[in-house]
Amino acid sequence: MSFRGVTGLARVAWRNLWRNRRRTLIVLSSVVVGVFVLVLFDTLNLGMVEQMLDNQLRLHIGHVQIHHRGYHANPAVERFFRKAEALRQQVAAEPEVRAVAPRVLVHGLLSSAYNNGGVQLVGVAPEAESLVTFIADQIVAGRYLTGEGSEILIGERLARKLEVRLGDRVVAMAARPDGQIGSEVFRVVGLFRTVSADFDRTMAFIPIDRARAMLGLPPDAAHELAVLLDDVRQADALKTRLQAALPDTLEVLTYRDVVPLLVMQRDLYAEMMYLFYLIIGVALIFGIINAMLMAVLERLPEFGVLRALGMSEGRLFLLVSLESLLLGLLGTAIGWALSLPVYAYLARHGLDLAVFSEALAAFGVGSVIYPRLTLRVVWNAWLIIPLVAWLGALYPAWRAIHVEPVEAMRAV
Repeated sequence: MSFRGVTGLARVAWRNLWRNRRRTLIVLSSVVVGVFVLVLFDTLNLGMVEQMLDNQLRLHIGHVQIHHRGYHANPAVERFFRKAEALRQQVAAEPEVRAVAPRVLVHGLLSSAYNNGGVQLVGVAPEAESLVTFIADQIVAGRYLTGEGSEILIGERLARKLEVRLGDRVVAMAARPDGQIGSEVFRVVGLFRTVSADFDRTMAFIPIDRARAMLGLPPDAAHELAVLLDDVRQADALKTRLQAALPDTLEVLTYRDVVPLLVMQRDLYAEMMYLFYLIIGVALIFGIINAMLMAVLERLPEFGVLRALGMSEGRLFLLVSLESLLLGLLGTAIGWALSLPVYAYLARHGLDLAVFSEALAAFGVGSVIYPRLTLRVVWNAWLIIPLVAWLGALYPAWRAIHVEPVEAMRAV
């Protein structure tokens, strides 16, 4: 069939849609609502998952990490590397690198006069760390580290557990590489509050020089270099290049290697969304089948006349299926037109879920969710909904082409 023939049938199908305006509007409204819900639900969930991953990366992990080989699998305090500053400068010279921060890491015990708790002690260079993570922006009381003296920055939740306030002193203890216990008294200079409840309960930041002294490490030692990139998509390429350039004693990992479960959760999100599309699609397809079947049964005499005048089964099948396809396309267009202003508002102001803030904090998500629109969301909506509409017309179209012209014309 020529293109002109198809467009002619499409015009006829469009006119046929509005012969029963009420029925068309009912089905159209269900398609519009389905598209509207799908777009907003998809973008909000994608935004939440991306926010969860981004929070973890910007809170502590970074996009790329460098350790002594084997440290990630077994983070023992003796697995440090030397010449940390020279290595930091070498990595920082890479064109896609925005910032690099050295760290000394050790699991230890933090004690106050009232309580104690296990923590991850992180020795940081304050200025470099503030460029890689946004922990400096999460201070709710006191100040950020200066790198001078025995100062410590802890989470608000940890402070409540230890029953300490600004200016109070706490004792940090951790195992040294020589098997001895290193300890030092620190003064609380700042409290932070992040979107992650676990982070706020278990992390404590101290100057990197004090961490080295407490653990008996050389002055140029570090357990980790955390690297922030201009574009997270460059992580794999940088890993390959650095691994080839650095000594074999060092190991380069991307965030995918460091938090594989979190990345897997993000990747599985797209697969899970197809289940939601399936639920909406099944609901729509039954409504479309019902409406189109009613339209076909009402027009059986008309189809009998068309068949008697020589219309082929293929053209009749195409005519009926085009009616449903046009309905799906129109509903998708209207649904998008209605959802985009709502998306634009939420992208600017966010969806405030403060009532669920505690539950969201357990997953490392803030109380305000910002939707994220991707080509996958656009493609899914414009492909799946019209496809569902077309599939819903297959059985009614099959009924239409199997009508006997003589039998159908008796009802004229």
